[in-house]
Amino acid sequence: MTAAREASPTFGPLVVGVAAGQSDVVVEQARALATRLGTQLICAWVDAGRYVIDELRDGNVRSMPMDPDMGDERHAGVPANLLAQLSRLLGPEGDSWSTRELAGDPARALGRLAEVVDASMIVVGTRRAGMTGSVQEMFNGSVAVHLAHRQHRPVVVIPLDPIPFERPLPWEDT
Repeated sequence: MTAAREASPTFGPLVVGVAAGQSDVVVEQARALATRLGTQLICAWVDAGRYVIDELRDGNVRSMPMDPDMGDERHAGVPANLLAQLSRLLGPEGDSWSTRELAGDPARALGRLAEVVDASMIVVGTRRAGMTGSVQEMFNGSVAVHLAHRQHRPVVVIPLDPIPFERPLPWEDT
């Protein structure tokens, strides 16, 4: 007598937040996870200097610059150097991965995209340790923390520059 086998669950796509100059580790780890789960990887780029005026069915958005004096001529979508980095890491864009262009607050934008595409989870990287990253997180907060508290999907955080337990974290008193 054989035990009844449960049907394997189907996983929605994985959404990974990407940025120009970001460590390859974030995309590589997201790709490995998507491959293990047998699902598509959606690489989402957020332009924080723009706001959403229209949301498309695939999760992309139409946006306008926050500064009305800033002409729209600088807007060319996902930066070419980021697309080149993604292609180098993932191969040609197609069935296994795609990009989405978002605007506004990164945590809100990634959370909304995950809702639209019914993502299984959201993958983000930590900021590199240092004064710039610490100051940005102090004023804006961590994207990962905002996501973990403001939407219901799992958030996978890829450490970029782990700090040993013996050393204080950037925000701790020394």
